[in-house]
Amino acid sequence: MKKPTIMVGSSTWKIMDTFTFKRKLPVWKLILGCTALAIGIISLLSSFKGFILMGMGVFFLLVEGSEFDFKNNRYREIKSILGISFGKWKPIPNIEYVSVFRTSETTTLRQLSAEANVTNQIIKLNLFYNINQKIEAYNTYDVDDAFRKAKEIASILNIDILDATERESKWL
Repeated sequence: MKKPTIMVGSSTWKIMDTFTFKRKLPVWKLILGCTALAIGIISLLSSFKGFILMGMGVFFLLVEGSEFDFKNNRYREIKSILGISFGKWKPIPNIEYVSVFRTSETTTLRQLSAEANVTNQIIKLNLFYNINQKIEAYNTYDVDDAFRKAKEIASILNIDILDATERESKWL
């Protein structure tokens, strides 16, 4: 059976049966997480305090995302550590539309005596069903990337895209 193709811009992509959307891990988190994990493992030889460093390493290396298996009509929200993903499969409900919108994400950084909040603008892609139920499918900092993913999913599920990145929403 030949797989259908979709046109995005000037390039043609093959539609895949499985999509995995994970936020890219920043290099500083990868370095800090691997270092904490390695030192924690080495520290376990002399003390149980190594578990604290290992926990910090896992925290920095943890990536969240979503995985969709359109062939078997199922999805799961995943947590991934160094490429190993965990999550429970659920059936994909009857998706009505894909929404792409802009929002802000706040991260709190804490030190022993100080605390700082860092706010970043992100683009979210949600799949809506049963009028107001949603599946958070993808987060990115790039608007074009979000719309590429939305077009792929919309073409597979044969649904519309709601562009809510501006003040006034519009259907694509």
